Amino acid sequence: MPNRLIDETSPYLLQHAHNPVDWYAWGEEALARARAEDRPILLSIGYSACHWCHVMERESFENPDIARLMNELFVNIKVDREERPDLDGIYMQAVQALTGQGGWPMTVFLTPDGAPFYGGTYFPPEDRGHMPGFSRVLTGVAEAYRARRGDVNKNAEQLTQMLQRKVAPPRTGPLTPALLDDALRGVLGSIDWVEGGFGGAPKFPQPMALEYLLRQYARTGAAQALGAVQVTLDKMADGGLYDQLGGGFHRYAVDRIWLVPHFEKMLYDNAQLARVYLQAFQVTGSPRYRQVVEETLEYVRREMTHPEGGFYSTQDADSEGEEGKFFVWTVAEVDALLGPEDAPLFRAFFDVTPSGNFEHKNILHISEAVETVAARVGVAPERLQAAIERGREILFAEREKRIRPGRDEKVLTAWNGMMMRAFAEAGAALERQDWIDVAERNAAFVLRELWQDGRLLRTWKDGRAKLNGYLEDHACYADALVALYEATFDPRWLDAARTIADAILDKFSDAEAGGFYDTASDHERLVTRPKDVFDNATPSGTSVAVDMFSRLALLTDDARYREAAEGVLAVLGTVASEHPTAFGRLLCALDFALGRPREIAIVGPPESDETRALRRAVFGRYLPNRVVAGGSGADDGAAIPLLQDRPLRDGRPTAYVCEGYVCQAPVTTPEALVEQLAG
Repeated sequence: MPNRLIDETSPYLLQHAHNPVDWYAWGEEALARARAEDRPILLSIGYSACHWCHVMERESFENPDIARLMNELFVNIKVDREERPDLDGIYMQAVQALTGQGGWPMTVFLTPDGAPFYGGTYFPPEDRGHMPGFSRVLTGVAEAYRARRGDVNKNAEQLTQMLQRKVAPPRTGPLTPALLDDALRGVLGSIDWVEGGFGGAPKFPQPMALEYLLRQYARTGAAQALGAVQVTLDKMADGGLYDQLGGGFHRYAVDRIWLVPHFEKMLYDNAQLARVYLQAFQVTGSPRYRQVVEETLEYVRREMTHPEGGFYSTQDADSEGEEGKFFVWTVAEVDALLGPEDAPLFRAFFDVTPSGNFEHKNILHISEAVETVAARVGVAPERLQAAIERGREILFAEREKRIRPGRDEKVLTAWNGMMMRAFAEAGAALERQDWIDVAERNAAFVLRELWQDGRLLRTWKDGRAKLNGYLEDHACYADALVALYEATFDPRWLDAARTIADAILDKFSDAEAGGFYDTASDHERLVTRPKDVFDNATPSGTSVAVDMFSRLALLTDDARYREAAEGVLAVLGTVASEHPTAFGRLLCALDFALGRPREIAIVGPPESDETRALRRAVFGRYLPNRVVAGGSGADDGAAIPLLQDRPLRDGRPTAYVCEGYVCQAPVTTPEALVEQLAG
């Protein structure tokens, strides 16, 4: 018989709906039972693409004896961390305080009022090395709760006080370019100059830090900043982290050299990485970077897009119960598919060997340039390139016949905002109207399905939208709508961005300490109201809000938005400079604020070749600190102040460039516009 999770929409919760565990979703029903029966709560948090979450389910949650203990001793609550980042963030802090580390699956034991008192991550079913078995943990925690309640309550009180403790506002100081210089030195000091990226194994892509480096190259001309980005992007794109057949990036590499990935694919990684590779292409003109952008976005369109326009969340690491099985190859498979002419060339380029590089099979990766491999195997580079292209097509078609990894098909608003912005910006920069169409369909879908009663909801699946949206949902989607307006010059998207921005000011502002909470003012009461300002795998809602408010202020001339952004930067600017890898997105927002951003208006018939040429001059360049408004040349300024008093010049499409309240002469040719933008 299924348990209560059968009525949920989260694929992660539904994966546990047939466990013998008496699971609840987080909610008043479970909490009320814990209070009524004075039982401790076992809170289990994970997500659908998490390999070790699947392992713990198979080993423990499907084990009848362990499930019986759980049901007898606890009220058991299962949470999808992607649906409930508030609960995940709060209780992850507690686990890190208790154990010195965190991760998923996460197991936390709570008092009936939700206060944590013990926890950890993965527990094996029986004692294993230094790890206690889950059965022993369950009986030990239950015994402590029954017989040593004073100790349990003391632990819970101390952890709750830690969670509720307000961090003293960092020291404030003047916002000057010196902060950007200090942060640049800090980021460069963390670079692995041989293999790219930051630190050693495991190695995660850090797209926000890379974007910051590109901005500092544009600001200062520092060759080291660009070099750090290039070595990282090159190594990631050539490694197993990147899907060499289907496009898109896996979550992280387990090694230093980006060879062996953890095979799950996350929407947010691919959104952020597509934007960084796009920006690097604009800076360098590298065709490889453009190829990565195109393949990544096509992967998302092909495999991660709902028919109605929403973007799915993740793809699993496992298929048929094996991690990475969908993605790896043997020599025999490659030889049989490609034949004696092409197979040796393909194997030489992608390093496919009999011994393999992952459990006796091969993760495709590139270790040498085409010219180098061609010389080594004694063929012309053109011949090798042709074999590579044919081989990729044939292996991809064959891979499509395999059993796919599981896909988490819930639509999360924040992650959709990140990916929608990537499609909008890449569509404008590379003149891909089809990508702009993808972005517009996503915007129409999210605003239709997930905007309710003056707020965004968090998640949608199978026609059901639910859970009040968090700061990151509102900030990321408003941010994306600003980018979509710039890509289309359709004022409805800017109007929608303003509506969501106003909801942030109304529901998330911290009137006492400044900045924003992660949860709305009418959110359910938890042990603390979270306010996480750090940029991790995804940017904090605060960082995105600052970036979005800064751009929106220039487009709308609304002082409220400007003041909201400046208030956060005044408090966090110094600490971000001192800890740059923890504030990558906020530092990008600081760079925008200090960068005297250009305000560009383009007026003219949208289908005119001359208008398109002016757009190309703007969007084809790397101009991180700018906003762009567009109109027909009629009375567009009533809704968008940047277009006010911006007529066509001599009846021709015209561009206006202003900076710091000073405007240059209007121009009608792309050459003249490029000259102004380069000044």
